[in-house]
Amino acid sequence: MARMTRAAAVAVMACTTMGVLVTAQGMGDGADRSKVAAALFEGLDANKDGRLTRDEARGAADAWFTAWKPADAAGLSSESIIFGLSRVLPASGPQCGGRSANPRVACPDDVSAMVAALPATAPAKPAAPRKVLVLARAAGFVHSSIPLAARTVEELGKKTGAWTTTISWDAADITEANLTQYDAIFLASTTGHFLDDPKDAAATAARRTAFMGFIRNGKGVAAIHAASDSYHASAKELKAAASGQGNSYASRLASLGPGIMSAVPVGTRLATDGDANADKMLSREEFAGVVGTWFDKVDTAKAGTVTQAQFVANYAAIMPPPPPPTPRAPRVGNGQAKATELGPDDQVGTWPEWNQALGGFFKFHWNDGQTITYKIDDPTSPLTAAFKGKTPFVIADETYTFGREVYSRKNVRVLTSVDMAAMSAEDKAKEQFPRPDGDHALSWVRAEQKGRVFYMSHGHNEKVYANPVLLQHLLAGIQYAIGDLRAEDKP
Repeated sequence: MARMTRAAAVAVMACTTMGVLVTAQGMGDGADRSKVAAALFEGLDANKDGRLTRDEARGAADAWFTAWKPADAAGLSSESIIFGLSRVLPASGPQCGGRSANPRVACPDDVSAMVAALPATAPAKPAAPRKVLVLARAAGFVHSSIPLAARTVEELGKKTGAWTTTISWDAADITEANLTQYDAIFLASTTGHFLDDPKDAAATAARRTAFMGFIRNGKGVAAIHAASDSYHASAKELKAAASGQGNSYASRLASLGPGIMSAVPVGTRLATDGDANADKMLSREEFAGVVGTWFDKVDTAKAGTVTQAQFVANYAAIMPPPPPPTPRAPRVGNGQAKATELGPDDQVGTWPEWNQALGGFFKFHWNDGQTITYKIDDPTSPLTAAFKGKTPFVIADETYTFGREVYSRKNVRVLTSVDMAAMSAEDKAKEQFPRPDGDHALSWVRAEQKGRVFYMSHGHNEKVYANPVLLQHLLAGIQYAIGDLRAEDKP
């Protein structure tokens, strides 16, 4: 079933609002913009002599037009330009972590900070040698912290002796036969339909059956952050998918490599600047024309030729840095919606068994950097022992809220939640249609037949994995999922 992922939604938004993606991904200025500019120059510099003329730029554009235009199209759409540029431009951001050129490698500095913060011992002695399978496959938005989350689980097991770890990036490893060797599965921000094979319904069904059977027959799952941004869609998206009108553009964007982060803003600007007749399609002449115009803007000396250094220095003439985001005006009152203003909380679970087992799915998030104060809802649980003496415990990270369809204290045992009394009215108001009960859990446990599920909401930012308190909480949660740490899990 097709669904627009959060990554694709951000990219699509960037196609209509210049600079949104650039700002969101940290590409607004500095080294990344210079790298993009240099790569664009190299793509246009056909003879690779380090100098670019206007005719050479137009000639490269003509070659791109031929290569990028679909056979059944009259010209280049913004989509075609973006997909073409994604093969020309470099990845933005660091060359480690998710969404980079090495998306499965955690950044060394992050690993060092995490290792330094690891707890020395586990809260429970393993009843037997334990094995944990980390699934790091994201079928939607790919968090940069995924490889660090996977490495954290591995290092926690090594340091405390609580388990050994296998890290997998392939949903095909979720089979009944393979899972027999493991005591728990850890979901490292597995977004979207993370177990599914869109081309093989039988394989999808087998993986889902093996996964749910693993839990229900006595094993466990521990999940972090964006694992809850999985198997849900809006009613509108489901209706479009059912009618065969799903957003194939979104699906393609989500599947592209890291170059897409650079290609969206540049491609969108090319399409906008070059569309002389406003038909949302660039002809061969329009495309060559806009590239020629861009050359004129960077050739500030009107010398008829520019070096790569000059092109990079004058890049802002064709791609101005995005303005800072405009702060949203706070709502009047305490930020809580009235019962009659529930709003478009129309998210629907697309795999009800898993939605119920996990305990909730993503609805809204406060942005990374938002200060959140923890409320300890189950202070006697061994899973919250790490927070004792740390009151109030405050963290800055991306914090989720959950749709009303599944998340309920009647379904999960909440360990920690957002202390809404400590949040300002302005920050509360950032969620346009909040839950009337103001209940936003941060971690919970639940029994699923004979098995166990632990979920921890924080884990978006790499800094979370260097927080000793949250590392202890995570360690206890995984041991609960394994079955070595007993804890009350009745809702």
